[in-house]
Parts: sequence; structure tokens; C-alpha cells
Amino acid sequence: MAQRNEAIAAGLGEPTSLHPVIDPVLCIGCKACLSACPEGDIIGLINNKAQLVEPSNCIGHGACKTACPRGAISLVFGTETRGVELPVTQPDFQSNVPGLYIAGELGGMGLIRNAIEQGRQAMEAIAATPPSRLGNMLDVLIIGSGPAGLSASLSALEKNLRFITVEQGTLGGTVAHFPRGKVVMTAPAVLPIIGQVKFKEVGKEELLRFWQEVVEQTGLEINFQERVERVTPVTGGFSIQTTRTTYLSRNVLLAIGRRGTPRRLDVPGEDLPKVTYRMIDPEQYRGQHVLVVGGGDSALEAAASLAEEPGTRVTLSYRNEAFGRAKTKNRRRVEEASTAGRLEVLLSSQVTQIGPDRVSLTYRNNVVVRRNDAVIVCVGGILPTDFLRSMGIEIETKYGTA
Repeated sequence: MAQRNEAIAAGLGEPTSLHPVIDPVLCIGCKACLSACPEGDIIGLINNKAQLVEPSNCIGHGACKTACPRGAISLVFGTETRGVELPVTQPDFQSNVPGLYIAGELGGMGLIRNAIEQGRQAMEAIAATPPSRLGNMLDVLIIGSGPAGLSASLSALEKNLRFITVEQGTLGGTVAHFPRGKVVMTAPAVLPIIGQVKFKEVGKEELLRFWQEVVEQTGLEINFQERVERVTPVTGGFSIQTTRTTYLSRNVLLAIGRRGTPRRLDVPGEDLPKVTYRMIDPEQYRGQHVLVVGGGDSALEAAASLAEEPGTRVTLSYRNEAFGRAKTKNRRRVEEASTAGRLEVLLSSQVTQIGPDRVSLTYRNNVVVRRNDAVIVCVGGILPTDFLRSMGIEIETKYGTA
């Protein structure tokens, strides 16, 4: 109970993504869910009933639901007070538009293992549909080469489907943009053709190297640096216009991230070249004065990593009073860096202006100015709603529902 109360008092009382809801009537207090959770003390027993005691740290593994012998646990998105926007999909990952499928982070499954599994299952559903009768039409066009897109592509290759995979960036999708050294996988997964990937925890670079080896080993072809601009229904399927050409395909699988367009601060000076929306390598900021804006895992990871660089002075600004969207280990890294004097944390603060060598913020009703060489904005992204709706895909807001 104390752990739960501390989380609520710190403003960490709500899950941020897919998470379990436990029926106290069905729960028998057997602790199977506690033992199954790979993230640690997310669930605890209160009055012999399982409850989320660290809600904000839950990342939706779903192992607790599988382990429960009484079916007392269901997995949902959002809460009564915090909605989550998601595209409407069916159990086979097909959207409300026949032939348009969604897998991975865009559908709410950010966990790598789950995204890999969704990509495989979505391709199985596509493979079960009647093949195209037109000679110039693909069976499926796969958009994205992150975990879901890579898994789907390998599955399509395994099933001898006519397919093309396009990726606007590089192999790995969103994972490729994670900070250097970030640990990105916390559970084994099964890749089509390859079999079980036995990594439990692996750094970003090692995982990307492994995926590159998979691509080379299987002969998988991916069209990198090719962005999809429009998907239009046509007779028998879809016309997909990219920055290079136009494809015809019976089905389309969207395996893109939720980040979409980075969310901006909308303050004067944000268009300066020193402002960026992701941090890849902290070493490039060595010896500089850096402002990181945001309160999620990406912001805290960036700030803590930058604070470890010699001579780098880091300020972390967040508009709320607590880091309610970040994992415990990231909050601890920030606390340790702050205590050591390597990181300045400004909670309840907001950036008001960015200058060539200064940045201004409001902090607890006061104006503070800091010397500044670089600003890293990590406040999330805008769901590519317009792109989805242009294809006719419905978006719904989940308030504690599956």
C-alpha cells in the first residue's frame, strides 16, 4: 500500500500505455501476475488482491494476463481521465478499411516483442486473403522497417508473397533514433525465418547490427529513404504514391511509429538550427550548455546521458510537478545526476523564448535565463491522424478500454 501511495503522491498514479486492469472479485491473490511481470514491482498485493502499485512504469508486456489462472486480468488502453488515440483495428490487425492493416507502435504496441509478433500475425492474415489477379499488383506493400515492419517483411518473404517494403529513414525505424547505448528489448521474440531471438536485454547498436545481419542473411530487400505520400483505393486494391514512384498493391500494412511529426513548443526562436527533436549521440554535445525539454523517458534518458559527458552543462525543463510518464530507472538517473550537481532540473517550468546563445523559461512564476548552445525537445509527436484519415481509417480515443 505504501508503494502505491508514494506513486500517487508523486503524480505517478496512471499508466501511460497498454496496461492491466485487475478484477478484485476474480483475483485470488495467488501472486502469479507478480512473478510473471518482467519489469519488476509493477503489481503488488493489497489486502490479498493484486493491484498496480507502480502504474506509470507499466509498459504493457501482458505477461500478467497470461499468467493469471482465474482470468482476472484484462489489458486496456488509457484510463478514465487520460485518453489514448488509436486507429480502429480488428483482431487480424485489419483497419476499418478492407485491405489496410496496422501493426506495431501505431496500433498502440510500442514494445518490441509485441510489435514483432503483430507484424508476423498481420502478414499471416494477409497471406490468407485471395491473391491479386492483376499481374502488376503486389500482394502487400509494407510501410516501415521497424520491429513490426521487419517481422512482416520476413514473413512475406517466407510465404513467397509479392511484396515491397519501403522505409522513409533507415533500418530499425523509431529504434534507429533512440539514444546511443539505450537498452531496447526486455523479452525474447520470434522472427519469421530466423526463429527465436534470444536477447533479453540488448543495446540499441547491438540490436540494429543483428537486424542488419538478418537482412543480409535472408536477402530481404528494403527501399530505404522512400516516403509514402498518398494511399488511394483503386479497383482490386490500392495505389501507393511514394517520393520515388507509384505502386499497386492488393493490401497495405502500416508498420510506422506513432511519433509522426514531432510536437513543437511554438515559442520564438524554435526555428534556430540549434533546436532538434531527438538526441542520438550525447558526445556531440560535449562541453556545451544544453536544454532538454520534456518529462517522458526520451527526455530523461537524453538529459542523464548528456550529464555524463565531460564539461556538458545540462538543464532539464518539464511543465508538470513530477515525471509521471517515465520509468523508475530513468527518474533515478536524473535524481542522481541532479544530486551530483551535473544536471539542473526545473519542474513546473516552460520555455518562453530561444535565443542564439540564451534560453528563457518561466519557473515557479519567475523568469529564468540560461546560457545555451543547444535545445533538445522531447515532448512527443503528433499522431499522423491526417495521413490515416486520408485513407479512411477511423481514429478512436480509448478511456480504459481494450
